[in-house]
Formats: sequence, C-alpha cells, structure tokens
Amino acid sequence: MASDVLDSNHIRIVGAVAGIGSGLTKVTVGHGFDTIKTRLQCSPGMYRGAFDAFFTIIRKEGPLALYKGATPPAVGWAAIDSLLLGSLHNYRLFLIRNDMTEPTPGSGIPRLTMVGHGLAGVAAASTSTIIATPIEHIKVKLQLQSQRSISDRQFKGPIDCIRQILRIQGPLGLWSGFTGSVAFRLNFGFMFLSFEGLMRVSSTLKGTPYEMSTGTANFISGGLGSFVFWIFAMPADNIKNRMMSYPHPLPYPQSSVNLGHRPSFWATAASIHSQHGIPGFFRGLGPCFLRAFPVNASAFFVYEGLLRVLGAEKTRHS
Repeated sequence: MASDVLDSNHIRIVGAVAGIGSGLTKVTVGHGFDTIKTRLQCSPGMYRGAFDAFFTIIRKEGPLALYKGATPPAVGWAAIDSLLLGSLHNYRLFLIRNDMTEPTPGSGIPRLTMVGHGLAGVAAASTSTIIATPIEHIKVKLQLQSQRSISDRQFKGPIDCIRQILRIQGPLGLWSGFTGSVAFRLNFGFMFLSFEGLMRVSSTLKGTPYEMSTGTANFISGGLGSFVFWIFAMPADNIKNRMMSYPHPLPYPQSSVNLGHRPSFWATAASIHSQHGIPGFFRGLGPCFLRAFPVNASAFFVYEGLLRVLGAEKTRHS
C-alpha cells in the first residue's frame, strides 16, 4: 500500500493533518517567549534584556499579557504548520518519486537524500509564506501594545486589527513585510535538514546503551534542529518584524495619507545596522533560544507521532 502511494502523483493530506497538531503545540508552549522577543526587537532600549522584559510585562500588564496576540497564532499556526508540514511531506514524496534517493545503510531501502530533505524544506517554507505573512503581521501589531486595559489599546483584537489595516492599506496591507517573511522562512530548510541529520545520528545508537525510542529521537532532534534554524534566521526575523511593526513606535495612522512610505527589506536592514550594528540583527536571540528547544521539540514529537499514527508514508528508513 505504501509503495503504491509512493508511485502515485496524488497529493497526500496526512502531513497537513499532523501539521495542525504541531501548530497548536507551538502556540501553547511558546507564545509567551515570542511576545518577549518581539518587544525586544521592536522596542529597543525599553528593556534591559529578556528577563527584564518578562518581569516588566508581568508587573505592568499582568501575566496574560504574555499571550497578547495569541489568537492569530492559535488559528494561524495550525493553518501555517498544516500548509508547511503538509507541503513538506508532499515535496519529500515528489523527490522520492523522482529518484532523489540513496540506499539506507544495512537494509538498502531507498530513502530521500539529505539534499532532498533540504530542498523539500525550502520549498515547503516558500509555500507557507502565503498564509504566514498576514498572520504574523497581525500578531506583531498586537504584541507591541503595552497598555494593560483593552480599551486603551489602538487594536482591540485581531479582527479590529485586520479591519484597520484593510481600511488604511487595503487587502495587500495584510502582506506588509512579505519580503522579510520570505527571507525568514527560507531558513526552515536548515531546520528540516538538521532534524534529518540528527535523526540519522540517533539511528546509529541502536544496540548501544544510548539507544533511544523514535519518539525521544524526534523530540531531541527537533529541539536541537531549532537552534540551527534560529542562528541562521534571526537577522531576517528582526528585519521582518520591523517591517511589520511600521510605523511603531508611532501609532498606526487613521488615514493612508499619514502612513508614509513603508520601508523596504534593504532599507530596514540598513536602518538596523546604522543604529545597532551587527548585534542589532540578533536582538531577541536569547528568548528565542529559551523557547526554541521546548517548542520545536514538542512540535516535532507531535508531528512525527501523528504521521506514524495516521500511517503516513516513510520518507526516511533509519
């Protein structure tokens, strides 16, 4: 049955279903860290560091403030990971069908090459940018509101945020920061490549005192792979969030006439460099590293576990 599906050109939805579980896991575990990261990136000088941002937000705005902007990701990450991981699974199958394979050591069963895993990751990341950009744009706008009372905030919630953006910028305004989003998400290729490499390393431990279950290997490989991702992705993440937060720290205008010219990707990068130098591109890396392992380890554990439960085709044979 599995070989029949591998020989078929039909699009498989099992990866998309598993991706929904991954997306919801990410929001539950990691949104508080993401709020701190966004504040550090878009409000430089306001906080002394990640811990100062955490305690300042808790003291002035309350614990639930860490989950400001959580509604778009709760819906959005389920959609984003459904598209990201669903397309990832199909791109992997496509490359296997087109002979980008190598024999698995020991068994000789064909498996996708490491290059194939990287290419599938880049293609899936590019695909997911379509829906990821507006969702992240809304999230950034909501996270940067420091007022404790909802009535004092310019955006009362995600629907109100969407309404104001549409009124001032039109539908394409939701895709502000698209070039930054593309540059950021392409780095998922490094994550999926690292995950596969680490899974292969774990398979060499079979029969030794360090042998681990598949689920444990998924958890550890996913967590460590996320560190590789953020090292490469952090500069683009800073640029993307600055582009999406415009015109922060000024209030969002009530007329398109007052919006001004939105900065381009390169103009935003130049601004960050002129103000903060190279370290400015790595602002927020601390909270990213703090959240990266638990968030992505849990997400990969859920995703890979659901693929096995749902009987998905194997793209690796360790």
